[in-house]
Amino acid sequence: MPDVVTDSSAGPPVPAPLGASDELRAQVRIPRLIAMVAGILGVLFALITPFAPVTQTTASIEWPQNGLLQDVDAPLVSQAPLRLSATLPCSAVAALPASGGLLLATAPPQGEGAALNSLFVRVGESNVDVLDRNVVVATAPRADVQSTRCAAIEITSNDQYTSAAFTGLTDESGQPVQGRLDGDLRPQVVGIFSDLSGAAPADMSVTVDVDSRFSSTPTILKSLIMVLAIACTLLAMGALARLDGTDRRAHRRFFPSHWWKFTGVDVTVLGVLVGWHFVGANTSDDGYLLTMARAAEHSGYMANYFRWFGVPEAPFGWYYDVLAVFAKISTASPWMRLPALIAGVLCWMVISREVVPRLGRAVRKSNVALWTGGLVFLAFWLPYNNGLRPEPIVALGALLTWCSIERSIATGRLLPAAAACLIGAFTLAAAPTGLMCVAALLAGARPIARIVVRRHRQVGTLAMLAPLAAAGVLVLVVVFADQTFATVIESTRVRTIIGPNEAWYQDFLRYYYLFVQTVDGSVARRFAFLAMLLCLFTTLFVLLRRRRIPGIANGPAWRLLGVVLGTIFFMMFNPTKWTHHFGSYAGIAGGLAALTAVAVSASALRSRRNRSLFTAGLMFVLALSFSGINGYWYVSSYGVPWFDKTVSLGGNESGSLFLVLFGLVLAVAAFQYLREGYAPPQPKPTSARGRRIRKFAAAPLTVIAGIMVLFEVLSLVKGAVSQYPAYSLARSNVQSVLGNSCGLANDVLVEADPNADVLSPLPGEFDPVAGPLGGASDTLRNFTANGIPSDLSADAVEVKPGQGNTDQQAVGPAFEEGQSSGTAGGTGALGVNGSTAALPFGLDPATTPVLGSYQEGIQEPAEAT
Repeated sequence: MPDVVTDSSAGPPVPAPLGASDELRAQVRIPRLIAMVAGILGVLFALITPFAPVTQTTASIEWPQNGLLQDVDAPLVSQAPLRLSATLPCSAVAALPASGGLLLATAPPQGEGAALNSLFVRVGESNVDVLDRNVVVATAPRADVQSTRCAAIEITSNDQYTSAAFTGLTDESGQPVQGRLDGDLRPQVVGIFSDLSGAAPADMSVTVDVDSRFSSTPTILKSLIMVLAIACTLLAMGALARLDGTDRRAHRRFFPSHWWKFTGVDVTVLGVLVGWHFVGANTSDDGYLLTMARAAEHSGYMANYFRWFGVPEAPFGWYYDVLAVFAKISTASPWMRLPALIAGVLCWMVISREVVPRLGRAVRKSNVALWTGGLVFLAFWLPYNNGLRPEPIVALGALLTWCSIERSIATGRLLPAAAACLIGAFTLAAAPTGLMCVAALLAGARPIARIVVRRHRQVGTLAMLAPLAAAGVLVLVVVFADQTFATVIESTRVRTIIGPNEAWYQDFLRYYYLFVQTVDGSVARRFAFLAMLLCLFTTLFVLLRRRRIPGIANGPAWRLLGVVLGTIFFMMFNPTKWTHHFGSYAGIAGGLAALTAVAVSASALRSRRNRSLFTAGLMFVLALSFSGINGYWYVSSYGVPWFDKTVSLGGNESGSLFLVLFGLVLAVAAFQYLREGYAPPQPKPTSARGRRIRKFAAAPLTVIAGIMVLFEVLSLVKGAVSQYPAYSLARSNVQSVLGNSCGLANDVLVEADPNADVLSPLPGEFDPVAGPLGGASDTLRNFTANGIPSDLSADAVEVKPGQGNTDQQAVGPAFEEGQSSGTAGGTGALGVNGSTAALPFGLDPATTPVLGSYQEGIQEPAEAT
């Protein structure tokens, strides 16, 4: 993208002759008019879009269906319905066995937390109870309910109250047998379930009105408004391009001539990105984001099933809609993560061909700077951006926004600024971290304002600003395409109430999690962010100290620093404080590293001490980084060395080794500082040694970034090799490309019938009470069929702050507990050898003997042969 800053052949704008202003205004009268009218209309149509009418899809569940009493699976996206009403004839109670049963339920009774969240009509031996969220609404004796006096059980639940009444029955005081719970206690509905079967009574009915307020489609009027908003914005931007042509300069090609010329750096960076796409670790949210994308086809909108009661993801959901389109073709991991790979490739192309040249001649001509930028970019991209999260899109959008602003400033034209507004708005709508684009726009606001002031006499202020505004608000057409202002406000309200919704002043949590020994604070994640901070403060110090560095374009350099500093500020307003948001820095960090390489070279030529201090800073970054574990999320860590502990060599902690190196290099820097007045003078820039120092002063950062990238890649490659032929991400990704997209499913071994092929006892004498497990009577001591405690619940385990599978964000540790497959103990049916212990995994007590040595009170040795 040559311009007046990076291409001397472009030349300055050709000034208009004196008295030509009026003539110029006459020539551009029509483009001015189009830019103003189309821009204003584009803004108005975009602003109207959230309030335009939509067609809401309404739905309800009726039961019984087809005249049969059959269970219906209907998990609601919103979990609770708008309202529920049921009429159950009392005569149906008699159809259940004398021991009781389930007359009606809105969730399977064996489901986790079913009683706490759903509605049940339970029939016992003596009573009939109506329970909502584990609270008895109404109860009546079973004998009375089965009598002719009882006509029906009437149940109603809405956002005001939940009530139940046994129609026809009265209590001792003559009052109707009924109950009511005030407040919004609507039950969770995952279907309609009952122990009844066969033909349905004629007067039995259950109606569930589904909360489908978010299932809407645009009306013809709204579709027309959105089309007009897009058309007017494009027309306004076209007119703005025509107005830009009044500078009397030739049109510049969109891509510079060297765009498609590839170098060794390009091959390395792009090769690592493609290789990591297959062997690299995924992000923590890939599973639930994939499920969101797949469920959107059935729910009718992009809902977050994971939490927040199924409210839409809008206004930050358009990227997930892209994933939903991909999921319709295939759910294979390499395919679903293809947008992230494309974003990574484009990021590097923009860094190497747009960002680096704009930072000045010294950066553009430095191979070390290009290598440094590429390796730091990879060090950021690999641990953060290889999944389905939107950070790769934000990283690309931030780069394009900055580049568009720089092109606008360099050329004096406003069409690139309009493109920056458009890109920035869409990036912000992809994720809250897109606020970093606002930082880029603010960093370039003053030079853009100068352009407007300089040209307002020729083309008019409104003609320039209206297209910019239209481009900035066009994103509303995408955000509110099938939603309304009211639904988006409601979804935002729900997310705010439920959380996590941390305040801006709690942003320290994000950095705290980075230094906890979990995957959130892994070696790779720490190094990427800390290396960027080192580059930021080093370059900031050099620019403040020297004001101007030969070969570096001051304006773009300061604006790049402004984007990083502004992003750190704006990220404070993210409602969540996880470290995965740092992936948004990847593109900007690559450009910053290239700038740092040249800044360090200029500073290093002046002082040996500065070279040592920069190296000491790198050692400290490594010491902090390697005090974390080499962990990756979930199955990504299979076979990875040091996945659950810090990296150690020969029993020595690597973090401590780097801390020692930091101290040694710092001592060298102190020595060089003390002998500055006595040491030989620094070599001249024109000398051979001076040129070598300038060229390789930033080499420590380049080399260390390269080693870190190699360490990350080899860690995952080692994991894949050590796992083979068992499951690994690399093997699964390669297989999916070859046509087997089942992933982990083919490697999970599930026993279809745990009672099949149970071992038979050997012939011979065995204890008649304990059974064959006890062996012969004389070899059995203190082992009994009921030697098992009644409670086998697992102890709670500590979940470190920032770790996955937690629903809260706090500094202190959380404690999680849970059971699986019935391993919590308890009592059950009498077993084959007299045991009453409840068996896990569906084992049959009639064929499974049990023996244990658990004793209460005084403990004695136990032995069984």
